Amino acid sequence: MSSDPWGRVDETGTVYVRTADGEKVVGSWQAGSPEEALAYFERKYEGLVVEIGLLERRVRTTDLSAKDAMTAIDHLRQQVDEHHAVGDLEALSKRLDKLVETVESRREERKAQKARQADEARRAKEALVAEAEELAQSEQWRSAGERLRALVDTWKGLPRLDRKSDDELWHRFSHARSAFSKRRKAHFAALDAQREEARRTKERLAAEAEALANSTDWGATAARYRELMAEWKAAGRAQREHEDELWNRFRGAQDVFFAARGSVFAERDAEQAENLKLKEELAGEAEKLVPVKDLKAARAAFRAINERWEAVGHVPRDARPKVEGRMHAVERAIQEAEEAEWRRTNPEARARAEGLTGQLQDAVDKLRRQIDAARAAGNDAKAEKLARELEGRQALLDQALKGLQEFGG
Repeated sequence: MSSDPWGRVDETGTVYVRTADGEKVVGSWQAGSPEEALAYFERKYEGLVVEIGLLERRVRTTDLSAKDAMTAIDHLRQQVDEHHAVGDLEALSKRLDKLVETVESRREERKAQKARQADEARRAKEALVAEAEELAQSEQWRSAGERLRALVDTWKGLPRLDRKSDDELWHRFSHARSAFSKRRKAHFAALDAQREEARRTKERLAAEAEALANSTDWGATAARYRELMAEWKAAGRAQREHEDELWNRFRGAQDVFFAARGSVFAERDAEQAENLKLKEELAGEAEKLVPVKDLKAARAAFRAINERWEAVGHVPRDARPKVEGRMHAVERAIQEAEEAEWRRTNPEARARAEGLTGQLQDAVDKLRRQIDAARAAGNDAKAEKLARELEGRQALLDQALKGLQEFGG
């Protein structure tokens, strides 16, 4: 018979392990000496020790799920309880008990952590909804629109809540965005409607001006043209693609009438020469408004000068293009300043320009980081290739930035 502190082999080859509850049969060994039998079952014990140690390490250092950990523990406990190894089985059982406690503790910690994360996500989404609902009432169309788009990106980065809560918050969030979009569309639709109304008004004025072009009732027709001009100015600007065409028709009809009247009143050359002198002085006064620094003041000043201009009367035909050209140049400068101001404050065009600039800036920054990484890794060929690509992207960025300056950004 052979034995050690934890087991023995009797004369029949039966192997026993000593436990707190007494000896338990491990198995039967007939293939060799009792020492070999004990050594075999001791190796099985060492194998259990190794497996338990590995499981303890996995539970401690990895994100092994509680379910998988308990399955592995049950498998090892079954092997320990079946007493097919020689060694301190009670110590292994205690290690497994402690491991169960560890797994349960980690399960509770993860449950609490998940609850905290859900609570944080809920508060974050409620804050996004509150801000979106406030922005829905804003009239800062560009900045509010950009902020709402940023809130959507933030929302997408947050974890989902329970389905009912998440759906309710998303419904409020989406409704706020829709309300803002509806108000913005209505605002710009109203602007378009105003321009369309101006176009229809100027169509009518141009048609009446053309109908009067061949009139010989000089006094009444000239007075009516002045009234039409006042109505024209009061109508506001039409769409850009229609404004110049309508103005050419309107002004052209007046030109026909006043040219005819001028030929009839050739004897008034002396008076027209005096008119020319006055208009040259007014043109000089108007030219001092350029370059336009204060658009509102320049517009008012030009309107006042133009009213005095209209009151002066006609000038000799050969001198008219030059002196009127001077006034038209000032008028075009003011119109260009108005268009530049409109472009600068156009939220959708500015948003597109800023979006393109931002994308190009991101691409340039990314290429620079890639070049630095390639050079740090000693890959000069890749760095040179990226550098050539960077030149092209930088040129596009410079062009986009230059265009963005038109918006004052």
